[in-house]
Amino acid sequence: MEFVIKISQFLLSLSLLIVLHELGHFIPAKLFKTKVEKFYLFFDVKYSLFKKKIGETVYGIGWLPLGGYVKIAGMIDESMDKEQLNQPPQPWEFRSKPAWQRLIIMLGGVTVNFILAWVIYVFMSGYYGDTAIATNSIKDGYLIQNEAILETGLRTGDEILSVNGETYENLTDLTYSFLTAEEIQIRRDGVEQTITFPEDFAGRLSDSKKEDGPLLKLRSPFYVSYAIDTLHNAEANIKKGDLIVGINDKELKYFDEFEPVLMANKNQTVNAKILRDGNTIDVPLKIDSEGTLGIMPGGSLNIFEELGYLKITRKEYTFSESFGAGTDKFIKEFKKYGEQLKLIFTPKTGAYKGVGGFKAIFDIFSDRWVWESFWTITAFLSIMLGVLNLLPIPALDGGHVMFLLYEMVSGRKPSEKFLERAQIVGFFILIALVLFANGNDIFKAITR
Repeated sequence: MEFVIKISQFLLSLSLLIVLHELGHFIPAKLFKTKVEKFYLFFDVKYSLFKKKIGETVYGIGWLPLGGYVKIAGMIDESMDKEQLNQPPQPWEFRSKPAWQRLIIMLGGVTVNFILAWVIYVFMSGYYGDTAIATNSIKDGYLIQNEAILETGLRTGDEILSVNGETYENLTDLTYSFLTAEEIQIRRDGVEQTITFPEDFAGRLSDSKKEDGPLLKLRSPFYVSYAIDTLHNAEANIKKGDLIVGINDKELKYFDEFEPVLMANKNQTVNAKILRDGNTIDVPLKIDSEGTLGIMPGGSLNIFEELGYLKITRKEYTFSESFGAGTDKFIKEFKKYGEQLKLIFTPKTGAYKGVGGFKAIFDIFSDRWVWESFWTITAFLSIMLGVLNLLPIPALDGGHVMFLLYEMVSGRKPSEKFLERAQIVGFFILIALVLFANGNDIFKAITR
């Protein structure tokens, strides 16, 4: 069932992005009276799952979910329709239109992608508002378990003061800043110090195992969810909502502090300090041979906030305020993706190791259907699709735009033979990139 939910979100998001992107090409083409022969969701290699001709355009759904396309008459595209191009230009063809009209048609797809992302951020700001964990509420540092972070010298309990000299108000922005971190200022045991990140940290991060988890985890208390009824403390005086705050004479504030104490007292009965309804009581608990209590920890961010372990900031926006907030989010996410591309195209950072294909995109969707998460991911993917399509690679929108700008500046139109060859080169570049990205997914799945 979890797989069905994930694949449903993946396909819905992908379909929405593809259809709207291609619609961005379709609408200006029709406005400029350019013939559109096909409008397809997914690729129809050899056959289609569905197709229907309405007017001069065949609308359909292909079987290969690697993208979609509109086939515009008189345009050198992935169809490589040479027969049509060998005929004299017709007034309804793309190649017969003025350069400025062709430019608008080619920029239509990415324009729609950026508008879609902006609209999603605006509506999410108005409907959900902003919720974040305030970094200044984290008093005793973070739980560090990710191997790539541990290799830098950061340790659990370190208080992070700044990254590259900048401070961050919420945990999300702080965590993201680690991707481009060069120096991190921390306070450990009351002493401030600087940790220098390796130049290839992004690459090391992409090599870390999935079970390593987030870069920064919140330190939480030992909040009792329940005692496992088949294990050694099933009959102990333990209730849901209890906080275990000490073992024997040792006070323990965070769950991560328990492991060494429990391991040191294996196969013993200890006196546990339990905080219940504002009172501290003593409860004898058994520790088994593996150093565990057989008690399931739990709790939520809201509970931990009530207990004073963190503070959640919440901000709501009026209808008019949501436009400004949504625009700010769009700009921030656009810049973030630009930074990621810069890292990827800088080999010494090793960030290219983190490039993923369709499985990587599939994996970011939740196995529970949460609309806020779905729209957040879809907005980011829309930005990603728009930016990638602007890359100056023949066969992408950016390649067509590059040649059109050359034509508009120089006054000379590249020959159709040149454009045809450029399209072939661009096609092979795209195939290589797709193979590399999806090959990375396969390599990670095997090695991890």
